[in-house]
Amino acid sequence: MDNLLGLLRIHIQRGVNLAVRDMRSSDPYIILKMGKQKLKTRVVKRNLNPEWDEKLTLTVSDPNIPVKLFVYDRDTFTFDDKMGDAEFEIGTYVKVVQMGLEGLPDGTIIAKVQPTRQNCLAEESCIIWSKGKVVQNMVLNLRNVECGEVELQLQWIAVPSSKGF
Repeated sequence: MDNLLGLLRIHIQRGVNLAVRDMRSSDPYIILKMGKQKLKTRVVKRNLNPEWDEKLTLTVSDPNIPVKLFVYDRDTFTFDDKMGDAEFEIGTYVKVVQMGLEGLPDGTIIAKVQPTRQNCLAEESCIIWSKGKVVQNMVLNLRNVECGEVELQLQWIAVPSSKGF
């Protein structure tokens, strides 16, 4: 971890209008991947609008590596069903963190990331100053599925021995 920049805490808030994969519902969970790292949320039983409210933390050494998100339906006797995927970039967010901002009024919008064909944003994503920290709220459209969105928030955790900031 010689080139560790810091930690990225991803608050997986909720899923909205996820796809049905069982008879009438699904048992969704999320897998996050960044490079070789892989983290997983808990399974929410029989729910197409699950509230995970979970915080997963990834180590960041290269802000150019995208974060990939996969939603699955947990099955007991067969392979878990895919319920869509998404990915997002953290480069703009990391650049804002590197600015070393302090003392801004709570709720100040520092930057905006627009939805494009290359990202999975459902709407404009704002990077804001909130309670003394830089956070980014995102709503991601799931790909490779008929419907579904995932809402999450990014927060940076500085590591004292990290390089750069």
